[in-house]
Amino acid sequence: MSASSFSLLFAAALAAMVGVRLWLAARQLAHVARHRDRVPAAFAGRIALAAHQKAADYTAARQRLGRVEMLVDAAVLAALTLGGAFSLLVAWTGALPAGPLWQDVALFGALALVSAASSLPFSWYATFVVEERFGFNRMTLGLWLADLAKGTLLAIALGLPLLLVVLWLMRDAGGAWWLWAWLAWMAFQLLVLVLYPTVIAPLFNRFDPLPTGEARERVEALLARCGFASSGLYVMDGSRRSGHGNAYFTGFGRAKRVVFFDTLLARLDGDELEAVLAHELGHYKLRHIAKRIAWSALASAAFLALLAWAMRAPWFYEGLGIAPALVPAAMARPGVALALFSLALPVFTFGFRPVAALYSRRHEFEADAFAARTASAGALAQALVKLYEDNAATLTPDPIHSAFYDSHPPAAVRIARLQAAAV
Repeated sequence: MSASSFSLLFAAALAAMVGVRLWLAARQLAHVARHRDRVPAAFAGRIALAAHQKAADYTAARQRLGRVEMLVDAAVLAALTLGGAFSLLVAWTGALPAGPLWQDVALFGALALVSAASSLPFSWYATFVVEERFGFNRMTLGLWLADLAKGTLLAIALGLPLLLVVLWLMRDAGGAWWLWAWLAWMAFQLLVLVLYPTVIAPLFNRFDPLPTGEARERVEALLARCGFASSGLYVMDGSRRSGHGNAYFTGFGRAKRVVFFDTLLARLDGDELEAVLAHELGHYKLRHIAKRIAWSALASAAFLALLAWAMRAPWFYEGLGIAPALVPAAMARPGVALALFSLALPVFTFGFRPVAALYSRRHEFEADAFAARTASAGALAQALVKLYEDNAATLTPDPIHSAFYDSHPPAAVRIARLQAAAV
């Protein structure tokens, strides 16, 4: 393949991605607006019109912000690659008085700064304007900045060693470097799973044991009934940052924890809480987590093998904006290929999103069925209705937009299945 052909291919893929995302956003906005003034029949009597309209307006506000952010991200990506800005960063870092390894680290640092400059304004606006407008934000500016600082330091503490290992392997491990890099990546993923419950998550939230009482007794009985061993039941201070509610499992092996947002405990009764937990248990008992990890492992191995092939081709560099005179030096720096590949890959994999969403929605249906068998389908349906209302989740998503993006089934479809199971 020639450099010009690859440039055209990348430009076409980028334009197609932007076009499809704009079309999907327009569909979602129009569909939600058309159904704004009437509660769907499946939810009549359970969700007030005012709450339904709030969800529609919240969805529209998030969609409009996401559309602008997507356009900015696409413009930044085009400027970095086809516009030659990344080539300038390669030249600049290549002139630093440091070894090639640290020049590549500086390159990734520069890209991180560019990413932060383009994304942080949207993060701030989403939190302090959109979430604030709809009554969800509990975050102060100080807490937002503290989270940002902690997240940055954590990314450096965890990400820098991984980056150094991968760059070293790319340079010195021979033609099979990608296999060793894949093993390092999988080991890193496992390390994060182990560290997250006890080291990472407590940096951002407080976790208190679930108080004794009916809720704890029902949760423990459900866990015992399902043969699920956990290292503890915890309540997270989610209300410190947001009015949204959730529950989840975290950890690996016997270090698994069950975590409830305090906002969730305040909203659901015993039957509903048990049903929500049974749904989450379904993901573990049906091996959904293991299956997703396996698919992720296969995909990462394939992508690393693809990178190992592409990084040997001059057209890969020049086609993504590296100045021709700089290509030989760029090919001698594995970090350049890794960074370019990371920038370009999402453009070419965007079309697979509906497949991933479909796979995820199938797992959600299976977990719902598990909860219906183990706890109560009716209670889970009631809990979901409350969560849809509390989280201002739209009850009327555009079907094509939902099929492309949503990891969970549309509300009406999900509730209908649970009601059928409850009969």
